[in-house]
Amino acid sequence: MTYNVENLPIAVIGAGPIGLSVAVNLIDRGFTPIVFEAGDCVASNLKKWGHVRMFSPWSYNMDPVAVSLLKKKGWIEPVLTEFPTGNELLEHYVLPLASHEAIAPHLHLNTRVENVSRQYHDILRNEGRKNAPFIVRTSNSEGQSDILVQAVIDASGTYQTPNWLGAHGIPALGELAASQSIIYGVPDILGLTRKQYAGRTVLVIGGGHSAFNALQDLVKLSEQSDGMRVLWGIRGSSVNNIVRSPENDELQERRRLEMHIQKLLDEGKIEVFTNIAIESINYENGKLILQNRSGQLPPVDQIIAATGFRPDLGLISELRTSFDPATQSPAALGPLIDPNIHTCGSVPEHGSDELSHPENGLYIVGIKSYGRAPTFLLKTGYKQVKSVTSALARKTESDAPPTADRATCGLLAANQNCSQ
Repeated sequence: MTYNVENLPIAVIGAGPIGLSVAVNLIDRGFTPIVFEAGDCVASNLKKWGHVRMFSPWSYNMDPVAVSLLKKKGWIEPVLTEFPTGNELLEHYVLPLASHEAIAPHLHLNTRVENVSRQYHDILRNEGRKNAPFIVRTSNSEGQSDILVQAVIDASGTYQTPNWLGAHGIPALGELAASQSIIYGVPDILGLTRKQYAGRTVLVIGGGHSAFNALQDLVKLSEQSDGMRVLWGIRGSSVNNIVRSPENDELQERRRLEMHIQKLLDEGKIEVFTNIAIESINYENGKLILQNRSGQLPPVDQIIAATGFRPDLGLISELRTSFDPATQSPAALGPLIDPNIHTCGSVPEHGSDELSHPENGLYIVGIKSYGRAPTFLLKTGYKQVKSVTSALARKTESDAPPTADRATCGLLAANQNCSQ
């Protein structure tokens, strides 16, 4: 069979705020998106930290093109200077956008993307590669399917692949066996998981704002629950730089959180352990025993690993990619987001040029594009999306005249014949 590639839809992996932004912008540019979401609802990863208040205001967290679309249906814009929680972002922005008549038909929930390749081209084959459609292998309750698309935009995020506690970048000895007592990310300590932490000794590991959020909730719970100890382990040698945002920080909620943690430290409500490098985790007498490079830590009941996340690049392993070896972001983007130099808000402007790969038509956007760097803002992601969709539109305009409906060809199955 032969295919006019430009008749095919564009695959969007992930239906979080960035994935939906991609869909909106593609439609605005005249493309047909096909959006795959592994979860049973849009923004399923966002729901997991919905209780956390964001330190960026509403004005940072909405795509202008999406806002314009929503307003046409009478949607009321929130107060742009206020700081939403993840749940508020989900309920007031993401869900209305996903249910919009222009977006909803393109969503495929409970559909996991397992692999992406080029039709009839493994990673070694050159001849005809540029003009071959991408093939996206998906799985759902009905089985596996291969879907043909003209381009792939991966906005699947990193929340499913956290960094390990182990000091060497790999799991500590015993870490996997202790997984029932370890939560990666920021659990809902004052809500759904309250019983898991009340009255217990809890260790938070991590030096960023995710750790700060967990610590403040644990201290609040300890004031309501007898017998709790809140422990904090960091890689550094001191906690002297907790308040590191400037007084005039554009992200004032971030500074507020830093100042609150400093206050809790000054009041002695958090026990700090520095120079953390976890080598092993074992159970002894019902407690978790962590062996650190400099010695053993106190026995604990629960561990919260606020150690950040890393991208899962396995699904595009059959494509030609170029990544920065340290951040695991696109190679040209790596130096611009180095967390040793930049924080949220200080990353330089970047777009399709920095996000592209040797595989023409492949882009990674959103927090996954930052690899292991923790300096991402949704505002940045929306700018990425605008640049990438603009680049795809320019390519289409330069390659060929307008063609028929892009959605007329897509699913590749034994009983389907599509040869436009």
